[in-house]
Amino acid sequence: MRAATPRHRETARIIAALVVRETCARFGRSWGGYAWALAEPVGGIVILSLAFALIAPKPPLGSSFTLFYATGIIPFLMYNSLTSALMAALQSNRGLLTYPAVRPTDVLLARAALETLTHVAVTATVLIPIVMAQPQLPEIAPDRIALSLALAAALGTGMGTLNAALAAIFPTWRQIWSVLNRPVFLVSGILFTARRIPEGLSEWLWLNPVAHVVEMMRDGFFGPDPGAFASAAYVMGVAATLFLAGMILIRGQTGKLLQI
Repeated sequence: MRAATPRHRETARIIAALVVRETCARFGRSWGGYAWALAEPVGGIVILSLAFALIAPKPPLGSSFTLFYATGIIPFLMYNSLTSALMAALQSNRGLLTYPAVRPTDVLLARAALETLTHVAVTATVLIPIVMAQPQLPEIAPDRIALSLALAAALGTGMGTLNAALAAIFPTWRQIWSVLNRPVFLVSGILFTARRIPEGLSEWLWLNPVAHVVEMMRDGFFGPDPGAFASAAYVMGVAATLFLAGMILIRGQTGKLLQI
């Protein structure tokens, strides 16, 4: 195993320092800021889960609509939050980019790390009480849950990096993305499952990588999909392609990054 080079150690220190800076800027220096960062998404998930449970008391999987909805919305929110947070990362940190030691990649990875850790905490805060409240505890597969969160983080980072590059080139991309991204909620299997839709429609749903992430989270709580809908390799391939495309565009727009 190769030892870390001085450049790698310096990069790790820069990213760690940026994470601390982002944490203080976003949450402040008091515990209240951290508590609100968890309470806001948790409250939204709980309220929506209860509302949908009243509308459709019998979920497509399992016996609890609250658990069914939570396992769908949590990975989606992680992906969605990363795409938006990274899109604004370069603009909000453009002053730091004037320093030769700080690269755009460092800024993006630092914000991605903070968003990911925040949503992992949200996941535990939401799902543990819901699971413990079930009359019969489900057979949980922690590896599938962890893989779903990792894939959501990778996909959000990839799309967020591309968004950051496009926003630097076309400032109106922020408004365009907000419109383009809205239907993703409806076609990602949050309120339904790929196991219960016709085969012709599931083939189109398969093209949406977010649907794979959601199904993988559901596999961790409701058992594996007999049709093997979710593919980690596909999601990672899409995430890597988006990230590389974003980095190529960012490298070609170094001058504009200081002016956005």
